[in-house]
Amino acid sequence: MRTLVDIPDRQIKLLTALCEARKVSRAEVIRQAISSFLEKNKTGGVEAFGLWETGKVDGLAYQEQARSEW
Repeated sequence: MRTLVDIPDRQIKLLTALCEARKVSRAEVIRQAISSFLEKNKTGGVEAFGLWETGKVDGLAYQEQARSEW
């Protein structure tokens, strides 16, 4: 898909220098930047750890079992 984006002249100059140094097109560098941005800013569920990481534990059942010990 093509899209129009207004980029300040200063950033275009820096982008052009980067592209020349890496010997890649401006479009490729922009695609890489967008991909990196999206990876760092994923939305969705909160990452978990330990017992909850696999998502195979029923939270309500775990809670009821823990409270039954009281």
